[in-house]
Amino acid sequence: MAAEEMQYDVVIVGAGPAGLAAAIRLKQLDDSISVCVVEKAATIGGHIVSGCVFEPRAINELMPDWLDHNPPNITAVTRDEFAFLTKDHLIEMPLPPQMHNEGNFIISLSAFTSWLGEIAQNHGVEVYPGFAAAKVLYENDNVVGIETGEMGLDKHGQPTANHQPGVAIKAKQTLFAEGARGSLSEQVIKKYNLREGRSPQTYGLGIKEVWQVLPGKATAGRVFHSIGWPLDQRTYGGSFIYDNSDDQVTVGFVAGLDYRNPHMSVFEEFQRFKTHPLIKKRFAGGKRLAYGARALNEGGWQSVPHLTFPGGALIGCAAGFLNVPKIKGTHTAMKSGMLAAEGAYEFLNGEQNTYQSKLEHSWVAEELRAVRNIRPGFRFGLWAGLANAAIVTYLTKGKETWTLSNHADHEQTLTKSEAKPISYPKPDGVLTFDKLSSVYLCNVEHREDQPKHLVLKNPDLAIANSYHKYASPEVRYCPANVYEIVQEPSGPRLQINGANCIHCKTCDIKDVDQNIKWVVPEGGSGPNYDRT
Repeated sequence: MAAEEMQYDVVIVGAGPAGLAAAIRLKQLDDSISVCVVEKAATIGGHIVSGCVFEPRAINELMPDWLDHNPPNITAVTRDEFAFLTKDHLIEMPLPPQMHNEGNFIISLSAFTSWLGEIAQNHGVEVYPGFAAAKVLYENDNVVGIETGEMGLDKHGQPTANHQPGVAIKAKQTLFAEGARGSLSEQVIKKYNLREGRSPQTYGLGIKEVWQVLPGKATAGRVFHSIGWPLDQRTYGGSFIYDNSDDQVTVGFVAGLDYRNPHMSVFEEFQRFKTHPLIKKRFAGGKRLAYGARALNEGGWQSVPHLTFPGGALIGCAAGFLNVPKIKGTHTAMKSGMLAAEGAYEFLNGEQNTYQSKLEHSWVAEELRAVRNIRPGFRFGLWAGLANAAIVTYLTKGKETWTLSNHADHEQTLTKSEAKPISYPKPDGVLTFDKLSSVYLCNVEHREDQPKHLVLKNPDLAIANSYHKYASPEVRYCPANVYEIVQEPSGPRLQINGANCIHCKTCDIKDVDQNIKWVVPEGGSGPNYDRT
């Protein structure tokens, strides 16, 4: 059955902050422009997970009166803390200027995105959650839209009684706002060679929990970050604890996916972090309410690909605008969406799309250029990285004549014989938890019989190389217990529990052989976050 066809001026793939900001800006420029936003999550904001301390610079430009529209779950930052942890102690450190949060807000980014979706719809934007963009449509080498995935296929790809064909959504401009390591975005980047002359993108894995703590354990507006323990000094990363209102606390952990030891688990390092004697007392008597995980871009300015291609553009984390030292990317993602909207508006009016130039001359570029050498400096270890960061921040002030390059994360993994095994303590179910009980809090939904969305390009490599040479790191780097080694009489077998997947994209990034391909699942599948 042929796909139904719909036509718009602009189609946006992904209803995150960048995609929705682009949609709103288009309607502000010309209310007659037809705009469609498709989102693979069942609800707007359902796949959004972040810290999140929110810098309002972009939304102040997009909607100067945004605070008058009752955004949900926002708490003004009142206090900043930064510390170095040893196993038993906490050493207060000077706060780097990038980490000052005066004027910022602690928010639930999923709730904020849902609210932003309502704003977009009030502007006349058509927003369709539960529709996964599965295919890029081309004509004469130009992108002319996307096609949504079919619904109601069985595990063999055959139609069931509930089958629904995909929908071809064609547009004069297609904006990809899928987030970090977006499936269609990566296809477009490869087809048009948009990374030519750029560093590889590098990523981190962020994991977070939301807790209800006892009265007096939280101070609304307090922001805490740490580096050091439990990570070794060769591994980039750190923690965050944000005190929301109503005695709710967001606690999380980020580690660079260029970590070297294949025995390491970011999930387990996070659980271990909470056992620090000065951290665990904050959660004593409390209850964990939510859990989530997502890969995030850490490559910075030198890893941002060329942004435009025939028929569209990349925006937000699909391109990679996270300011790593600032630990913020929502404001830059939204601004990129706004600038892309202006470029699309130019194109629709017969002018040249100047999005690339607009971005390169914007405050987004100014921010990212100034800190471009901080994250890659940590490849030499924690102390060298801190020294480099101090030089960049206080001496050269981001005006270095050089730019450090990044590296592909999967290429940094040592073999199992080169790395020291790590023994992690068993979870107690009170402060520390296992992956399965954590995934339960994500409200994950995948039809058990839908086609596989985690595909091995060469199934033999999973054992022949990943297992025998690297001790199957996918079992540990996945924060959702998707990958499991099953011992059978014939030998070990990699089992993929796709129904657990929370769409973090870590496997697509970190697999040593780049053998795991993350394919967009059926629309409406995956986590359903409401507190993250």
